[in-house]
This record gives sequence, C-alpha cells and structure tokens, in this order.
Amino acid sequence: MLASLSLLGWPGGAPALSILIYHRVLPQPDPLRPGEIDAALFEAQTRFLSRHFSLMTVSDAAAALKEGRLPRRAACITFDDGYADNLTVAHPILARHHAKATLFVATGYLNGGRMFSDTVIEFVRKAQGPVLDLSAVGMGSHAIATVEERLRAITALQVQLKYLAPAERDAQVERMLAAHPVGALPGDLMLTDLQLRQWADVGHEVGGHTVDHTVLTTLSPEAARHQVQTGREHLERLTGGPVRSFAYPNGRPERDYDASHAALLRELGFEAAVSTAAGVARPGADLFQLPRYTPWGRSITMFAARMMRNARMGGPAAVV
Repeated sequence: MLASLSLLGWPGGAPALSILIYHRVLPQPDPLRPGEIDAALFEAQTRFLSRHFSLMTVSDAAAALKEGRLPRRAACITFDDGYADNLTVAHPILARHHAKATLFVATGYLNGGRMFSDTVIEFVRKAQGPVLDLSAVGMGSHAIATVEERLRAITALQVQLKYLAPAERDAQVERMLAAHPVGALPGDLMLTDLQLRQWADVGHEVGGHTVDHTVLTTLSPEAARHQVQTGREHLERLTGGPVRSFAYPNGRPERDYDASHAALLRELGFEAAVSTAAGVARPGADLFQLPRYTPWGRSITMFAARMMRNARMGGPAAVV
C-alpha cells in the first residue's frame, strides 16, 4: 500500500521509461554477493512492477519511444551477462507475472565459462586463512578473516582487473589462481546454448553485450567492432532471431563508451542501446544511450521511492 501511494507523485507530463538493471537472481541471499537480488525480493519487485508499470522489452520500448506511443509509466527488466539463474530462477517469476525481460549476453562465457568478476568472488570464498597474500603477482595482500574483509578483498581485486585488456586480464586471473590454489571453482554459473534458446523461445528478448565484456573505450575501433559484431552474430545463430538491442559493458558515458561506439551500433543496424547512467527516457531520447539503473532497496516502499527519485532526474547527458 505504501509503495503504491509513493507513486502518486510520479512526474507528470511526457511518458517515462524506467529501465532496471539486474545480473543474477539468487535462490537464497549470498553474503559474498550483497549486490545481487534473491528470488523472494525479485518476486516482490516484479509483482509491484507488473501492477504499476507497462513492462516491455528494450527493443519494444525503443520502438514505442520512437513512434510516440510509450505508456505514461513504462519499464524494462534487464539482465546483464548471461547467468543461468536468469532462466532457472528469474524466468518462472517473470512468467507468473506475465512479464517479458531483456537479457544482454556476453557470448564468450556461455557453456561453462566464468566472468573474471565471478572468478574473484568464488576464489575469495574458497581461500583459507586470515590473509590472502597475492603480492607475488602484484595484487597485494588482503585480510579475509571476516565476511566484511572478504567483501573488501573482492572489490579490490575486481577493480585491479576490470580495465585490463582481455588477454592481459585473463593472464592475470590465471596468475592469481596459481599464486593461491583453492581447488575447482563453479563451472555452471552461465547459461548453456540450450538454455539461451529456451529463454528466447518463451518470448524474452536477447541483446548483445560483446563477446567477453570488454569495456569498449579500452579497445581499438577495429577490436570494438569485432566484439560487438561477433557477439551479435553468435546470438543470432543460437536463437534464430534478430538481435536488436545492446548494453555497453560497464555502461558509463565517456568512460566506458563514447560517441564512436553509439555510431558503430547505428551503422550495424541495432535499434537501441542502454547505458548505466541514471534517469528515465522520455520521447525524443537518444535511443543509443537509454538510461538504466538499479533501484536499490530491500523493501518495496524503498524500491518505489527510489524509482520515483530516478524518474525526477530526467535522462543522461548525450555523448553524441
């Protein structure tokens, strides 16, 4: 009830599109993944969204924006990267609420792959002792005696790896694992080809997210084109349908993508792209840098209030 009341002050005037970012949807909360939503909270958020917003896929919402037919309160549920629990945990919840979502897939991690960020989390989870000493490979020494210390170690290691070129990043991850062996890490975090086809077959959208989640501004123009085009072609072969939308890895304007990347997507025939800049999209918005955000909040009242605050921000500054 309080959540519904908080929407009474939804900004008037032009229709607004809120695009929400999710990654994993965990069966149960995980203390080493505090930023990931669990099934119970995702169910509550999806129920709220389905009651108070017109839920759309990103490409459908972009078309509605372009054609001037966007509902007053429209929203997209999006998932990044291609996690298996998007199908096994999130999809049944979406289906119960008659909602369709968009999944942006980094194709290089399908079928048993593991993103570097997840490798770091699972590596730190399994590491023994009060200190994780990686100074021999230039990654520092980290206290890991408590959950809070492990979380700080995870963040520090991910930051060191995030902006490395793909080959260098992969090599550094291998050096990290060799410096402090912890045994086998999970190999089932990401979707398989079959699971991705199942996702598409039930009517959810599949969008591009490069091959290996490399930040586009770290690449040459030729390498950026390869990442975008190769990932898209892979997805189209798997699903048998067109890939119309794209999510910039990391997604911050100027730092992670720039005008040349938006132009590349237009040239390749994409219809929309999403950033991670806060705000909502209104008629006339740049379809190749639609704002997208995570409305944090463990209660639905807080979730609704943060959606309201985001709606009052408008959209991001253009880079083109």
